[in-house]
Amino acid sequence: MASGDELLKNFSLIALSGTTETTVTAGHTYTVISITLCEQAGNDETFAIYVDTSGSGADTFLYLDQSLPAKSTFVHSDKIVLTAGQILGVTASSGNTDVLVSYLDQEL
Repeated sequence: MASGDELLKNFSLIALSGTTETTVTAGHTYTVISITLCEQAGNDETFAIYVDTSGSGADTFLYLDQSLPAKSTFVHSDKIVLTAGQILGVTASSGNTDVLVSYLDQEL
């Protein structure tokens, strides 16, 4: 990407178990467009979505112990702007939750 470029991107996590984190690359801003979680095994689950703005583990939770009923889908569609060094984290209570994050990657 050249300076000033903007690309729509996504990443997916199949059968998330535990925590996954994504750190914004230096010189970039990510605008998260949506986060979709789908429980695929027929069991009630819980999840959390958070932003670590300092990289120090001082998390700001968007959702904490949010219920995800069996065979259901949850969509977070409010925009989240993340700058270089900030971390987006998603946790799930078992290995039965798929996650898709769509975002705009802007290179400064």
